Amino acid sequence: MSRILTGDCLGHLAQLRAGSVDLAFADPPFNIGYDYDVYDDKKSKAAYLDWTTRWIVAVRRTLKPTGSFYVAIGDEYAAELKVRLDEAGLTMRNWIVWHYTFGVHCTRKFSRSHAHIFYYVNDPKAFTFNAASIRVPSARQTTYADRRANPAGKVPDDTWVLRPQESADHFAADSDTWAVSRVCGTFEERTGHPCQMPEAVLDRIIRVSSNPGDLVLDPFAGSGTTLATARKLGRRYLGIELSEEYAEAVRQRLALIRVPEPPPVAEPALCSP
Repeated sequence: MSRILTGDCLGHLAQLRAGSVDLAFADPPFNIGYDYDVYDDKKSKAAYLDWTTRWIVAVRRTLKPTGSFYVAIGDEYAAELKVRLDEAGLTMRNWIVWHYTFGVHCTRKFSRSHAHIFYYVNDPKAFTFNAASIRVPSARQTTYADRRANPAGKVPDDTWVLRPQESADHFAADSDTWAVSRVCGTFEERTGHPCQMPEAVLDRIIRVSSNPGDLVLDPFAGSGTTLATARKLGRRYLGIELSEEYAEAVRQRLALIRVPEPPPVAEPALCSP
C-alpha cells in the first residue's frame, strides 16, 4: 500500500490499524500564520495544543512496537510538543537541530536559521537504526589521520547542515553535521507548497529508521517530500493531506518518480470500511 489520502488527519489515522507503521514523520503547521489554502494557521494557543495532543496520540497508536517517530517544529511550540511526545509514552532518542541557510531575515531580533526535529521511538530497547547507511568519516580520519580511527566512520552529530551546492548528494563525504538549506524558489525540487521540507532531511531519516518495504507515514503530507523520498528508497508510504489541491500536486510529483513499487504485505495498514 502506497497512497495519499485527502482529508483531516485525525479521521484517517483512526482508520489505520494499530501497530502497522514502521516510521512516522510529521511536519505539522507551526501555528505562526502561514498562508495555507484551506488550513487556518492562526489558532489560539489552547486550541492548537489540544489538536497537537490528539494527533500525536493518534500517530503513536499506529506505530509498531519497534516504530520510530520524528516531528519537525519551530521555536514557538517546541517545548510544548516535547512534553506531549513524552506524555504519549514515547522515548526520545535525539533533539536534533536542523540549521539551514537562506533563513528568515529579521530586523528586531536575531535572524532564524534553524528548526527542531524530535526523534522518538516506541521501545528504547527495540527499534530500527541503520547506522551503516548514514556513517560519515570522522575528524580522526579527515583531519588527524589517526590510525585508531574506525575505518567505517562515525554516526553523524545531532546538528544537521547541508549547503545548496551539496544537494545533489545531500551530504558531503567529510561532513558529520546536517546543514540543509530550506527549499528556496530557485531550487530544482521546489513545488508550489508554502512550507516544503528538503528531500535531504527525509533521505537520512528514512534510511536510518526504516528498511526497504517498511511503511512510512506522514500525517501532514504537504508538498509530498516524505512520500517522494520513501518511494525513491523502496519504502511503502501513506500520506494524509487536508487540501485536495496539495494532495493532487503530490500525486503528480510521485508519478514522475520511476522506481518499482515495494511488494505488498500480507496485512494492510488500512482497516476495512
